[in-house]
Amino acid sequence: MIAISDAELSARARRIRLVLTDCDGVLTDTGVYYSERGEELKRFSLRDGMGVERLARAGVASAIVTGETSPSVRRRADKLGMRLFLGVRDKGAHLPSILRETGVSLPEVAYIGDDVNDLAIMLAVAEVGLTAAPADAVADVLCAAHRRCEARGGHGAFRDFADWILKLAS
Repeated sequence: MIAISDAELSARARRIRLVLTDCDGVLTDTGVYYSERGEELKRFSLRDGMGVERLARAGVASAIVTGETSPSVRRRADKLGMRLFLGVRDKGAHLPSILRETGVSLPEVAYIGDDVNDLAIMLAVAEVGLTAAPADAVADVLCAAHRRCEARGGHGAFRDFADWILKLAS
């Protein structure tokens, strides 16, 4: 975990205008159900949805950044009013594009991820923003996080991060 002072964490939380999240392993539990037709179902936590709503009420947008192109991810993002960046293979390299499209600067961004494909974007955000990882994230990602969530991916990790940001900012 990345250690910075409580005062610095609070200052960073007050600047956050956009929370970016990976999908599989953060909003889902990394499981997927397949049938002979292919991918069918992913499980999402309703608590995470409330985290998105609470952030929005505080003026903070949320967006999913994922390498997936799954219709279920699109439906979940639509339901929650989240911006969606699908098919992003190199999240770190895509970050400047996300900043341009959303009109936010790097110090206004928070990111939560769970696996090695999240490391580049997490390390970039961690310099001036806030980062987190679900309790069951891989070790390298936990090292790149300011917060290790109490919840596992797909079981309220995003909500944990959202609540933490809102508490720090108050």
